[in-house]
Amino acid sequence: MVNPSVPDRVHRALVGEFLVRLGGAMAIAGESVDRIRARMLAVCRAYGLDDVEIAVFPTMMLIETGQGETAQVHLSSQTGRSLRLDQVAALYEILKDAEEDRLTPADGIERLDAVESMRARVPWAIRILGHGVLSVGLALLFQPSLSGVVAAGLLGMLVGLLKLPHRPSLELVFPVVASFAVAAIVLALSDTISDPLGTLIPPLITLLPGAVLTTGVVELAAGQMLSGAGRLVYGSMQLMLLAFGILAAAAMLNTDANKLVHTAEPGFGWWAPWLGVLVLAAGYFLYYSAPSRALPFITGVLLLAYVGQTLGATAFDAQLSGFFGALALTPVVLWLDATNHGPPSLVTFLPSFWLLVPGAGGLLGVTEIVGSDQDLGVQTFVGALVTIMSIALGVLIGTAGYRTVATSVQTISATVPVPRWLDVPVPRGDVRRGP
Repeated sequence: MVNPSVPDRVHRALVGEFLVRLGGAMAIAGESVDRIRARMLAVCRAYGLDDVEIAVFPTMMLIETGQGETAQVHLSSQTGRSLRLDQVAALYEILKDAEEDRLTPADGIERLDAVESMRARVPWAIRILGHGVLSVGLALLFQPSLSGVVAAGLLGMLVGLLKLPHRPSLELVFPVVASFAVAAIVLALSDTISDPLGTLIPPLITLLPGAVLTTGVVELAAGQMLSGAGRLVYGSMQLMLLAFGILAAAAMLNTDANKLVHTAEPGFGWWAPWLGVLVLAAGYFLYYSAPSRALPFITGVLLLAYVGQTLGATAFDAQLSGFFGALALTPVVLWLDATNHGPPSLVTFLPSFWLLVPGAGGLLGVTEIVGSDQDLGVQTFVGALVTIMSIALGVLIGTAGYRTVATSVQTISATVPVPRWLDVPVPRGDVRRGP
C-alpha cells in the first residue's frame, strides 16, 4: 500500500528546495532579509503551505516545512558572484510567477539553473566601456574637473577589465588590488592632478559599499539586528580594504600626506551634475547588462532622486539631502516593482545609492583619517554616516507611506469603484496584499 502522505512530502521537499534556491539568489542580488522573507511567505501561501518557518540571513537561509514527523529542513549558503541586471530581471520574473502560482517548484528550479548560466546581454568589451562611463558619471557628480573626468574614464575601464575574470580565490583581496593599482597610477601623476584623492575614487565606484551600508541601517531599523549589524561590519571592512590599498600605494611612492586630502574643484558649471546623472545611468545600464527596456526607468529614477536631493540641499544641510532623494525615489521604485511593466526594485535602487554617494564619502573619510588629516577625516567619515542614516530613513518612510496609500486604495476599491489610473498596487510579498 502506498503511503498517502508521500506525494505531500515530495511536494514539500520540492517547495523547500525551490524556496532556498530562490531566496538565496535574492540574497546574492542584494535584497534585504525582511523583504526576502516576506516574499518567500507569499510563495508559500500560493503553494498552499501554511506551516512554514523561514530564517533569512545575508549569507544563509533556513526553511522548515511541516511539523513533527513530517517536518523537513532545507538549508542554503549564499555564495557566488553577484548577479547582473539581466539575471536579476529573470530572477524576479520567476518570483512573480511563483507568487501567483503560475509555476511548479520543479519548473522553478529548472529556470533558476538557467538564470545562473545566462550569458551577459552585452559583449565584455561593452561592459568594460560601461564601467568607464560609470566612473565618468560619478566624477561629474563628485569631482567635476577635466583631468578628473578623463582619469576616471580611463581608470574606470581598467578596473572594469580587472573585474571581469571570475576568480573566487582573488575576490577577497580584489578591493585592495584594485585600489592599489588605481592609487599608484593617480599618485604617480599627482603633479599634474590637482585633487588626487578625489580623482581616484570614481573608478572604484562598483566597489564602494554605499548600498550595503544603507541596507544594513534599514535592516537594523526593521529589527533584523544580526543581518543589519553584519552588513555594517562588512561594508566598513570593504572601506578599510579600499583605504588600505590607497595608503599602500601612497607609502610605496612616498607621496606627500597633503595629497591625501580631498580638495573641491570649481567644476564645469551647474549643468555638470545633471549630465553626470545621465552618464551614470548609461554606464550602469551597460556594465551590469541591464534589460533593454530598463534604461528609461533607471534614468527617470536617478533624475527623480537627484531632484529630491537638490531640493533638500537648498533647505537643509547637504548631508541630510540624501533623505529627500531617497524619500522621492522609494515610492516610485516600489510602484514600478509592483506593476507588471516596471523593472524589479533592485534594478533601480543600486544606482540611486551611488548617486547619493554615501560610500564615496566614507572612503574619503577613512583614507584621510589614516593618511593625513585626522580631524578632517573624522568630519568626512561622520558626514558619510549621517548621509547613510538619512538615506535609510528616507527609504523607510517612503516605503511606509507607499504601503499605507496602496493598502488604503485597495481597501476603498473593494467597495467603491476606483478609476484604473488611480490604482496603486500593494508591493509584492506585503502581508496586506489582497487576492
